Amino acid sequence: MNKQIHLFFILAFVAFLGSCTNEKERSTLPLLRVSENHRYLETENGDPFFWLGDTGWLLFSKLNREEADIYLSDRKEKGFNVIQVMVLHELEVKNPYGDFALVNKNVAEPLTTEGCNYSDTLEYDFWDHVDYIIDLAAEKGIFMALVPVWGSNVKSGHVSVEQAEVYAKWLANRYRDRSNIIWLNGGDIKGEDSINVWKTIGETINSVDQNHLITFHPRGRYSSSTWFHNENWLDFNMFQSGHRRYDQDDTEWNYGEDNWRHVAHDLSMSPPKPTIDGEPSYEGIPQGLHDTTQPYWNDADARRYAYWSVFAGAFGHTYGHSAIMQFYRPEDNEAAYGARIYWTEAKDAPGAAQMRYLKELMLSHSYADRIPDQSIIAGETGEKYNRLIATQGENFALIYAFSGGEIPVAMENVKGEKIKASWFNPQTGEKTEIGTVENTGGIRLFSCPGEKIPGNDWVLILERTT
Repeated sequence: MNKQIHLFFILAFVAFLGSCTNEKERSTLPLLRVSENHRYLETENGDPFFWLGDTGWLLFSKLNREEADIYLSDRKEKGFNVIQVMVLHELEVKNPYGDFALVNKNVAEPLTTEGCNYSDTLEYDFWDHVDYIIDLAAEKGIFMALVPVWGSNVKSGHVSVEQAEVYAKWLANRYRDRSNIIWLNGGDIKGEDSINVWKTIGETINSVDQNHLITFHPRGRYSSSTWFHNENWLDFNMFQSGHRRYDQDDTEWNYGEDNWRHVAHDLSMSPPKPTIDGEPSYEGIPQGLHDTTQPYWNDADARRYAYWSVFAGAFGHTYGHSAIMQFYRPEDNEAAYGARIYWTEAKDAPGAAQMRYLKELMLSHSYADRIPDQSIIAGETGEKYNRLIATQGENFALIYAFSGGEIPVAMENVKGEKIKASWFNPQTGEKTEIGTVENTGGIRLFSCPGEKIPGNDWVLILERTT
């Protein structure tokens, strides 16, 4: 008899929860998958998906509903379709309404209250706020790339394998039916730090939620491929090229600012998996990250990281701004990493507006047949800021020059008998036609407008007409 009564209350509670989820109809987006050639992402309908991400790491803990709407609306307008965000920045995290996420800072005990996601504040909790923002993003066509728990919490020993499994199962069950989810395991951490926890989170989420893609967000100047490339739960690789200059890189790889090297490394691995720069140098952050007396990275640097990685074969790119990633506000005691403006101003930083031009450029040409192809550059391809980087599809070729200057093209390696050449300005998105030329082979020089100087960046577009 007692068991029957217990079962009755369980079924009644489940029915109540079901009625809550129907209070507001959710917007749905097509699910994402890896393309057939294992180099790019596409929707379940087969449409190309160019990931244009923003690092809104502290979105859930810093912005209320009205502010979240302002931020997401702005990002939609600027062409962003992915927001990277921490679910648990720290184990005592709470949202702007004062609701804590966990019981006693234990990830295995999410603090929830009975009630509906969109009901009054008496039935409101941390997770309802997360639900609300995820659904709000879906309405705007934006995917939420969720980091379950930031790496520092795990490295410090506050998350055991057992706790991680319980939490990952709970989290995956909560969000597996929402269409706009991407999972970012890790969180600014080397995979070798507490590797059993990261494997447990990846495996558990994958076992519960097979609707959504999973990757790993690593420490600066490392890639997920170092530890997890052959894991079944890892759908694509993510690297963090980081915030340091060439002379500040202290890793064994020593790629410095050459994020295109990470792309080349990941794409050389077997089995093939797509890759992306999930955290390059942020606009508005000191070079080297911690010393505010150093120069700050600017919009030209943000463009350089974006075009270098995408032309090298990445399936998209994540942009970041120092004030946005922490949502720096007037009421905050101090800014991290020397942020000099508030997030409400930083959302209109020039680099943020310029990222959409790259997305539009890539989607204006055939997508899945594109490969990195340095053979169309004649002679040396240059080093550091003088690097020329090229990509080619069946009917087009693109060459990016961060510092302008001359671009020598090996025409015999460009497809087509007649080629229409144009300049594309990454700062404005404007395209200026040069003219149509007969492709007779040999080397043809194209001189970028303006002087040869870092930041005077251009894309040479070569389009096959016959």
